Amino acid sequence: MIQSSAADRHANPDEHVSRLRLRISISLDGFTAGPNQSRQEPLGVGGERLHEWVVALAAWRSAHRKEGGDVNESTAVVEQEIANIGATIMGRNMFGGGPGTWSSTNPWNGWWGRNPPFHHPVFVLTNHARAPLVTEGGTTFTFVTDGIESALDQARRAAGGKDVALAGGARAAQQYLRAGLVDEMQLHMVPMLLGGGDRLFDTVSDLHGLGLVETVALPNVIHLRFERAQQPQ
Repeated sequence: MIQSSAADRHANPDEHVSRLRLRISISLDGFTAGPNQSRQEPLGVGGERLHEWVVALAAWRSAHRKEGGDVNESTAVVEQEIANIGATIMGRNMFGGGPGTWSSTNPWNGWWGRNPPFHHPVFVLTNHARAPLVTEGGTTFTFVTDGIESALDQARRAAGGKDVALAGGARAAQQYLRAGLVDEMQLHMVPMLLGGGDRLFDTVSDLHGLGLVETVALPNVIHLRFERAQQPQ
């Protein structure tokens, strides 16, 4: 398989290619999850606090079939984040179930119950093959064992011209960032320190043209949106 570079993908501005859009919450010291992750604490010790800002929003609660919630400056950020998304990519850790082969008698089916909030195809990066998991509400999880570019190719085809969300966790995000495949990066920086866990940029030394284009600052979170600079025609 011939791999395309970021420059190759943006060489023809008239050719539409759905964008890969990373969105992830991060602490001031750069962690997207705390230490000692487990089924009991999937985001590690203290990691749940990274998402308190979004769990409180009416926009998030509605998508998860919950009532009530806040409406504030973060609402527009979240609405923009989920707009025009036709497929999602995530890592094995985000899908959950622990490392190793999948159980044949009691397979892990994700954190989201019978009707996950995605309502579109989801592609899970893993080293262990598994048949697709079809759930209610239009979400099918496909388990990809042949690398990040294969997952992106499949997600783009499934998205039908819409964009692809890269939902994390840190290791999946690192792979796509290192390869220069991320077209938009939305960081939700929470003013807290975790001190350990999964650090987003540990193995990333080049953002491949991603530059800051928007900042929305609230007391409990700062939203930083980066986009790739357009290639000259």
